[in-house]
Amino acid sequence: MQLTRTVRRSHALPLVLAPALLVAACGSGDTTDAASGPATADSLTVAVAKDSGPLNIFVGQTDQMTELVYDKLLSPSPYVAEPQPWLATGVRQVNPTTWDVDLRDDVTWHDGEAFTPDDVVFSFHFMHAAPTGRFTHHVNDVPSISTIDVTGEHSVRFVCDYSCPELGTVTLADLPILPEHVWANVDPAKVKEVTDLPVGTGPFKLVDYNPTTGYRFEANADYFAGAPTVDELIMPVIADSSAAFTALRSGQVDAVDRALPPELVDQFTASNDIGTIDVDPLGFTELRINFTREPFAQADFRTALGFAFDRDKMLDIVALGKGRPSTQGYVHPDAPFADPDADTPYDPAQAAALFDSLGWKDVDGDGLRENPAGEKPAPFKLVVNGGNPQHVRAAELFVEDFGEAGFAVVVEPLEAGSLSSASSNKEYDFLINDIVPHGTADPTQLIMSHRSGYLWDSPKIAYPEYDALYEKWRATDNYDDRVVVLKEIQKLINSQPTTLPLYYAEETWAYDAESFSGWVETPGYGIVHKWSFLPADVVAAANAEAPQD
Repeated sequence: MQLTRTVRRSHALPLVLAPALLVAACGSGDTTDAASGPATADSLTVAVAKDSGPLNIFVGQTDQMTELVYDKLLSPSPYVAEPQPWLATGVRQVNPTTWDVDLRDDVTWHDGEAFTPDDVVFSFHFMHAAPTGRFTHHVNDVPSISTIDVTGEHSVRFVCDYSCPELGTVTLADLPILPEHVWANVDPAKVKEVTDLPVGTGPFKLVDYNPTTGYRFEANADYFAGAPTVDELIMPVIADSSAAFTALRSGQVDAVDRALPPELVDQFTASNDIGTIDVDPLGFTELRINFTREPFAQADFRTALGFAFDRDKMLDIVALGKGRPSTQGYVHPDAPFADPDADTPYDPAQAAALFDSLGWKDVDGDGLRENPAGEKPAPFKLVVNGGNPQHVRAAELFVEDFGEAGFAVVVEPLEAGSLSSASSNKEYDFLINDIVPHGTADPTQLIMSHRSGYLWDSPKIAYPEYDALYEKWRATDNYDDRVVVLKEIQKLINSQPTTLPLYYAEETWAYDAESFSGWVETPGYGIVHKWSFLPADVVAAANAEAPQD
């Protein structure tokens, strides 16, 4: 029986066993006719946007890079309806708090050591102890895993502190497994200091990293799922998008690890030398609202801001119409648990009425509102990455929209590092940034985002309506009931938003059509990821390729 979301939601908690590499293929995204290159390659050069260091997973790496080296128990991700067993051969829920996992017995680490159940147990205990990292909350809070034990020669058992119906196809489809024999000597408190090249079970080995030249990966010919279709990946860091796509046009690189800017799409799709694939990413660009400051701490004030934002104009001008207006708000509408009936309309009249009712009125007739004390407030500050033209243009549109609502907003362009600092320290009124699929399409992260300071900072800051829904969510025993509560949470947070999605982009990714044709879209990851470099039957079996529209 294959592992599916339907099975894991069952009240009966039946056996869920599935050999990896069993599922029928899905279709891919739309491609141009230029996709006529070979299905294999000796070497590909892919420009990457940032220097991620030697791929220490506790120091903020991109999932796409990490998963070239590491594998998870299920694949490809929590963002598909039916993630499939990968390092696992089967997963079954025993009761609301307990899951049993059967493991493969034919997997080796890159250094030749055998993969064992002890590696799985160690990985989860180590992430529990580590104070940092994108994965640690998945074992410490949402869900809260109390014990992981070896139960057989090739099996382990997970026990959670409270019901964890998502563990089987969310948590286990997200966390990479670490080699105990490598990480056991690392102090969890010092994980950020690890600079050794990583050892994984994945389809590629990172054999060279240099801050100047970037990355070089070699194929793992003994990969348990099948030898990769590309022998070598060379990944230079080209942060500037214009330079990266110029390198693609000139043949210096075979692909770029990000979507084309909207203004380049027509030019690249018209080229006979360039192949393109249209994808629907699960992340989006957003306007964050600093709910720790007045007047944004007031729910009704944030509600009014939501009504004052013209989503159609944002899509048309910033994304050149390539995508969908963000009328469903948060989360991404393509997330498996998204509420299809969510609605966040543009209603300037309703915004004006709300601001008036809160005592924010234009007393002197200059077009700008005074605060309830009758004082003219200082302009709100919107910080943005000054090197990102789309974000800057979006900021200009927010200045227009909020200006029409009666508020002055000044834009402060920052370089990337300063923007990250402003975000972490909440030194802004508004901030434009990108949020990745982990934030917008993972149901456990939606809960955690309210506990981490991103969407809220519970329980540090009171939010009675959310707190009540959180307790209701914790009390549910099965996935179906959890989704019902998640939709209530979506309705609440969209009615008094702490972030406003700008639009749901449609992205176009480009590649050299003559060098390689194996590129596929997997939900949330574009086309530069390990699934583009594995045999087609392996990709199909993992349910990794996005279906056609």
